[in-house]
Amino acid sequence: MLADFSVRLAAGMALCLLLLAPAQSARPGPGEKPLANPNFFRTHLLTVLGLAVLALLAPGGPMCPWQSGLLIAAAACAACGYVSWTLERSPGGVSLIVLCALALAGALALREPAVGMYLGALASAALLGAAMSAMLMGHNYLVAPTMSLTPLFRLLGALAVALVLRGVADGVALGAWARVHAFDSLPTDAVLWLPVRWLVGLVGPAATCWMAYESARIRSTQSATGILYVAVIFCFLGELTSLLLRQYHVAA
Repeated sequence: MLADFSVRLAAGMALCLLLLAPAQSARPGPGEKPLANPNFFRTHLLTVLGLAVLALLAPGGPMCPWQSGLLIAAAACAACGYVSWTLERSPGGVSLIVLCALALAGALALREPAVGMYLGALASAALLGAAMSAMLMGHNYLVAPTMSLTPLFRLLGALAVALVLRGVADGVALGAWARVHAFDSLPTDAVLWLPVRWLVGLVGPAATCWMAYESARIRSTQSATGILYVAVIFCFLGELTSLLLRQYHVAA
């Protein structure tokens, strides 16, 4: 379960970086505002590197040599990307993020036995990555309070879309199970975890996403960051619960 979670979070964070990697790079000309500080990219890529290594070493890690290779490639791209974003004009920085995201998406695909489960895993990755990225973006405003709010709004939008996609994926999985089973046939632990998965993992993040958006609208970025901390906790608990419920086929 730890390996699955690590791959999903790493893939989601890499994908979210693509939303913030503009053509004008992180070092704009006079009068221009960056979409994100270079330090944001470096922090993200170091986190992705650590998660890829954790997925390699954790119990239940790589399920085949191809997956090991993809995780190693993702870690290498993240490490090279970190170096690139420390240099002037970040040469090849965006390309390395794209390669890292593709490698992680491939590694995620090799962990899923069916297309439907892979789509659910991608939605999970997007949700985890958007929540974590939005929270980390909030911290940027503590050191650069005049920075444009566009990156934060973009990540909050990604979080909202990911929540919808994740809810649909889990709803389809639950509906498919309910068509051929009775709910009283579920084990007691699944009955207890199912409401937690939906209330904490989906309803909670939806409420905090809206609250963070309203706080950002009035440029209360510190409040938005604190709310996003709660959103990250909700998303983590929800997705870990979802991984537990997959054994009963009531979650994607």
